[in-house]
Amino acid sequence: MLLEVKSLKVCYGTAMLLNEVSLSVNDGELVSLVGPNGAGKSTLLRAITGLVRWERSIMKGTRAGDITIEGTVTFNGERVDSIEPHEIAQRGLVHCPERAHVFSEMTVMDNLRAGAYLCMDKNEVKKNLERVYQLFPVLKERVKQISGTLSGGERQMLAIGRALMMQPRLLCIDEPSTGLSTKLKTELFQRIKEIRDTGISLLLVEQDVGSAFKLATRNYVLSHGRVIAEGTDEELLRDETIRKTYLGL
Repeated sequence: MLLEVKSLKVCYGTAMLLNEVSLSVNDGELVSLVGPNGAGKSTLLRAITGLVRWERSIMKGTRAGDITIEGTVTFNGERVDSIEPHEIAQRGLVHCPERAHVFSEMTVMDNLRAGAYLCMDKNEVKKNLERVYQLFPVLKERVKQISGTLSGGERQMLAIGRALMMQPRLLCIDEPSTGLSTKLKTELFQRIKEIRDTGISLLLVEQDVGSAFKLATRNYVLSHGRVIAEGTDEELLRDETIRKTYLGL
């Protein structure tokens, strides 16, 4: 097992965002995490990759810093729930945030180089760049362009490309298709499939349930901070309550 999350609990003040969440991702798997808006999916990815703990540390002593975290996160056989986010990324557990967050005032190339900040081997960085360009040829065409002037789809490709520059073993991608046209969604999901086919494991948070299910080996359904179902697409879609109440299908 590559990633194992056990009884993860996150509270912001008196608001419980995650309540005893457990999940796993095996080596080579693409696992999807779906559910209604506000279910806690993004918080779960942020907790797994250490960002919630980092947020608590920088806001310590303020009301906004009143965050409690419980549970364990084990990656590649090692507990990572008490180390810094950059150390987690260095081990190969990498977070690609929602809404295509890129450094908008920097060029495409500078964004990609920023993703490689943990890699000291210039030849390795060059190889990683070529892999990103093979997946997203448009980025090679836009290397000198300011990232804030890219289209929404191009910014999402850049966000994923930057995450790939960190050489992930497990890539957590948060809602990559938000705001994209049907055509761009199809293209993006194909690229995500190709990333999986290179041997990188993925934990994918996605609102487009149908597309996520087509890609994933297994799926978790999150609602009100709890995992309320787990299984293959066939198993989950067989349950009418899950399908209509939680998946909107």
